[in-house]
Amino acid sequence: MFTTFFVLLIIASFMCLYRVMVGPTPPDRMVAIDILGTLVVGMCALYAAYTKKGFYLYIAISWAILSFVATLALVKFLEGRGFDE
Repeated sequence: MFTTFFVLLIIASFMCLYRVMVGPTPPDRMVAIDILGTLVVGMCALYAAYTKKGFYLYIAISWAILSFVATLALVKFLEGRGFDE
Protein backbone atom coordinates (compact mmCIF):
# COMPACT_ATOMS: atom_id res chain seq x y z
CA MET A 1 0.00 0.00 0.00
CA PHE A 2 2.75 2.45 0.92
CA THR A 3 4.66 1.53 -2.23
CA THR A 4 1.70 2.47 -4.41
CA PHE A 5 1.41 5.88 -2.80
CA PHE A 6 5.17 6.49 -3.07
CA VAL A 7 5.07 5.63 -6.77
CA LEU A 8 2.12 7.98 -7.34
CA LEU A 9 3.87 10.81 -5.50
CA ILE A 10 7.05 10.25 -7.50
CA ILE A 11 5.12 10.29 -10.79
CA ALA A 12 3.40 13.52 -9.75
CA SER A 13 6.79 14.98 -8.80
CA PHE A 14 8.21 14.26 -12.24
CA MET A 15 5.15 15.84 -13.82
CA CYS A 16 5.76 18.97 -11.73
CA LEU A 17 9.44 19.00 -12.68
CA TYR A 18 8.43 18.84 -16.32
CA ARG A 19 6.15 21.86 -15.81
CA VAL A 20 8.96 23.73 -14.06
CA MET A 21 11.29 23.17 -17.01
CA VAL A 22 8.78 23.70 -19.84
CA GLY A 23 6.22 26.03 -18.23
CA PRO A 24 5.23 28.76 -20.66
CA THR A 25 5.06 31.53 -18.06
CA PRO A 26 6.81 32.23 -14.76
CA PRO A 27 3.55 31.94 -12.76
CA ASP A 28 3.08 28.42 -14.18
CA ARG A 29 6.55 27.52 -13.02
CA MET A 30 5.87 29.05 -9.62
CA VAL A 31 2.71 26.98 -9.15
CA ALA A 32 4.60 23.83 -10.17
CA ILE A 33 7.33 24.57 -7.62
CA ASP A 34 4.70 25.13 -4.94
CA ILE A 35 2.99 21.84 -5.78
CA LEU A 36 6.35 20.10 -5.76
CA GLY A 37 6.92 21.37 -2.21
CA THR A 38 3.53 20.00 -1.20
CA LEU A 39 4.42 16.63 -2.72
CA VAL A 40 7.67 16.55 -0.74
CA VAL A 41 5.70 17.22 2.43
CA GLY A 42 3.38 14.36 1.50
CA MET A 43 6.34 12.05 0.91
CA CYS A 44 7.80 12.93 4.30
CA ALA A 45 4.46 12.31 6.01
CA LEU A 46 4.00 9.00 4.21
CA TYR A 47 7.52 7.93 5.12
CA ALA A 48 6.87 8.88 8.75
CA ALA A 49 3.78 6.66 8.74
CA TYR A 50 5.75 3.85 7.10
CA THR A 51 8.66 3.94 9.56
CA LYS A 52 6.56 5.03 12.56
CA LYS A 53 9.10 7.75 13.43
CA GLY A 54 7.86 11.23 14.24
CA PHE A 55 11.13 12.85 13.22
CA TYR A 56 10.04 12.88 9.58
CA LEU A 57 6.93 14.84 10.51
CA TYR A 58 9.17 17.59 11.84
CA ILE A 59 10.95 17.62 8.50
CA ALA A 60 7.58 17.82 6.72
CA ILE A 61 6.41 20.75 8.84
CA SER A 62 9.69 22.59 8.35
CA TRP A 63 9.55 21.99 4.60
CA ALA A 64 5.96 23.28 4.45
CA ILE A 65 6.89 26.50 6.24
CA LEU A 66 9.96 26.99 4.07
CA SER A 67 7.95 26.33 0.91
CA PHE A 68 5.33 28.88 1.95
CA VAL A 69 7.89 31.59 2.65
CA ALA A 70 9.73 30.84 -0.61
CA THR A 71 6.47 31.11 -2.56
CA LEU A 72 5.74 34.50 -1.01
CA ALA A 73 9.24 35.70 -1.86
CA LEU A 74 8.92 34.49 -5.45
CA VAL A 75 5.55 36.21 -5.86
CA LYS A 76 7.02 39.49 -4.65
CA PHE A 77 9.94 39.06 -7.04
CA LEU A 78 7.66 38.35 -10.00
CA GLU A 79 5.59 41.43 -9.18
CA GLY A 80 8.76 43.53 -9.24
CA ARG A 81 8.42 44.63 -5.63
CA GLY A 82 11.11 44.60 -3.00
CA PHE A 83 11.07 42.40 0.09
CA ASP A 84 10.57 45.41 2.37
CA GLU A 85 7.35 46.56 0.71
